[in-house]
Amino acid sequence: MAKEKTNRLIAQNKKAYHDYFIEETFQAGISLSGTEVKSLRAGKCSLKESFIRIERGEALIYSMHISPYEQGNIFNKDPLRTRRLLLHKAEIRKLDAQVRQAGYTVVPLKVYFHHGLVKVDIALAKGKKLYDKRETLAKNDMRRAIEKDFKIRNLTM
Repeated sequence: MAKEKTNRLIAQNKKAYHDYFIEETFQAGISLSGTEVKSLRAGKCSLKESFIRIERGEALIYSMHISPYEQGNIFNKDPLRTRRLLLHKAEIRKLDAQVRQAGYTVVPLKVYFHHGLVKVDIALAKGKKLYDKRETLAKNDMRRAIEKDFKIRNLTM
């Protein structure tokens, strides 16, 4: 049997980096059914509008869309169902304590396969204000312009 790549990206939440300051990241497992895993292997997942809450000592991910598996028939689950994240109790307590502070939230960053298991990178994040978003965009534009100028200069030499 061929060995699978160590990390194969399934879905990424690019909007999270635009909307939040990422303070700390965690790697979490996710509780899935068999047809959901098969659908993920086909790359059918979306993290848009998904969010994470800590309830009753468990981390739950809401609104993560995993398309139904085509050959799954009656075994398919609801595509937007709430799924449990697998974290250590200490990590859950730490996230819960931080979320209770004003301005902090937990957001999913990406879903990927790690040694054959589905993992979710989640982040403790603080919301950006509009002026912070503009500042970040300006910095990225400036960085791109400098890299482009540097590349042109190196090509002409």
